[in-house]
Amino acid sequence: MLGPAALRAIAAAGVAASPRFDRDRFLAAAGQGLEALSIMQRVRHIADALQGALPRDLAAALPILRAMGPHLTQGFQAVAVSEYAARFGLPAFDEALETIAALTRYGSGEFAVRPFLAADPARSLARMQDWARHEDAHRRRLASEGSRPRLPWAGRVPALQADPTLAAPILEALKADPSPYVRRSVANHLNDISRERPGWVLDRLAQWDQQDPGTRWIVRHALRSLIKAGDTRALALIGAGGAPQVEMLDFSITPETLTLGGRITLRAELLSRADTPQKLVVDYRIHYVRAGGRSGAKVFKLRTFLLAPGAQASLATGQEIRDFSTRRHCPGQHRVELLVNGQAMAQASFALLAGA
Repeated sequence: MLGPAALRAIAAAGVAASPRFDRDRFLAAAGQGLEALSIMQRVRHIADALQGALPRDLAAALPILRAMGPHLTQGFQAVAVSEYAARFGLPAFDEALETIAALTRYGSGEFAVRPFLAADPARSLARMQDWARHEDAHRRRLASEGSRPRLPWAGRVPALQADPTLAAPILEALKADPSPYVRRSVANHLNDISRERPGWVLDRLAQWDQQDPGTRWIVRHALRSLIKAGDTRALALIGAGGAPQVEMLDFSITPETLTLGGRITLRAELLSRADTPQKLVVDYRIHYVRAGGRSGAKVFKLRTFLLAPGAQASLATGQEIRDFSTRRHCPGQHRVELLVNGQAMAQASFALLAGA
């Protein structure tokens, strides 16, 4: 995404934006040592190369960056261009933030706003509240995404770590946003907060009018971590409160034995014992074997649906058992629970064998 072709595209955008852009100097600096860098290291490396290619005066450099946006050909190019404002733009605080906002339609600027939030949270959040009311969905999404307390890949903001609810006015402004792009960010933002302040999130969302389908979608996805944990208030907010009135007819895992890289299939049969329709949230929890005989549990989504009185539901899902950078598998018997509205209703297991 940020290889030699991207550097040439950024250089061409700079030349198109201003005759003051030094193309050759940029390409020489940006290309040096690029291959050894990770994607985010490349973002910072390119921003440093831009500093040498642009006028030293921020009042002259920032308008050139904004003019480069329409000429960029891929989103991560705009992320790298915005990073210039993040690394060098603090002395021109308001104009640099405006530059990031202008570029965000070409490649999201949520990483670039973090240094401004860290330096002056109140000033930055005030500007982002303005973005939350902007006609451009990209700016509205930037207001939410940039102020997330746990934004992946991004630098932490001390003020948001101390109080993850600081951006509440932004979330309120966007709770019924017409754009799915924006709504997904709002849901992720609230899910971040729920890890630190679950009560705050539950109290806030209980006040939101879920007659609006967009708001209802946000509530459901914002509560996903709490729902996986079986939180009764979260389940009630999505209409799945109360003990499920179901009978488990079957819960099985095949194969019962496999090696790393194999795939398991889970099947379940549920029968309603209720007199009225029930909204059911069905998940499954795998208790992974860890080194030293320990175990660690992780919940996975299966299905959310409405079950009619006396009706039967057949559920199935598959999962490949392979290593990730965040999860290593150990041989042994792995217990799996089927969860219905947060309650363990049945269990089965599979054995993971050692070796290839």
